[in-house]
Amino acid sequence: MATNLAIDERLLEEGQKIGGKRTKRATVNEALQEYVQRRKQAKIVELFGTVEFDPQYDYKKQRRKS
Repeated sequence: MATNLAIDERLLEEGQKIGGKRTKRATVNEALQEYVQRRKQAKIVELFGTVEFDPQYDYKKQRRKS
């Protein structure tokens, strides 16, 4: 899909150098992947402390043969 974007050239060039990418397209794609990954991680972090668990639960019990 072709898309025209007004991207800061200096920022894009710096991203290319830092990321070691040969093309602008590869640089933008990697940046978007990282952006999405970080947003997903942030949502997971928000869940910390919200899941209730039983501290007495023996999770190794299911591994033992009866």
